[in-house]
Amino acid sequence: MMRIKSSLTILFENIFWIGLYERIEGDKYEASKIIFGAEPKDYEVYDFLLQNWHKLKFSPPIEADKIEERKINPKRLKREINKQLENKGIGTKAQQALKLQLEQSKIERRVKRCEQKEAEKERKFALRQEKKKAKHKGK
Repeated sequence: MMRIKSSLTILFENIFWIGLYERIEGDKYEASKIIFGAEPKDYEVYDFLLQNWHKLKFSPPIEADKIEERKINPKRLKREINKQLENKGIGTKAQQALKLQLEQSKIERRVKRCEQKEAEKERKFALRQEKKKAKHKGK
């Protein structure tokens, strides 16, 4: 019985979103690159594959490693999927840059607020000490 394994990975490369379609058929490995341009939605990817499946140009077959027959625990599989989704981050490059900028400004504001509180605390302490000295001079 011949086993077929296929996977589609969508990633951001240079200025375009691309899809890397890999399939392992028996002991042959083939890959195809799909250029989407703008960030595709899930339904757009699905429609593209349905309409253009026969047009995909796969690379010449290469000798593939054996397909792992190991059965993965569903909980482990779910953890691995979540781990992959967390590492990549969702959004365009511009969105990721803006998010990074927002995080940096949050840190700067936090530091500035902390310094202002400390300065206000010192000012109030100095004022109290001054009043205390003035009280003793009055006698």
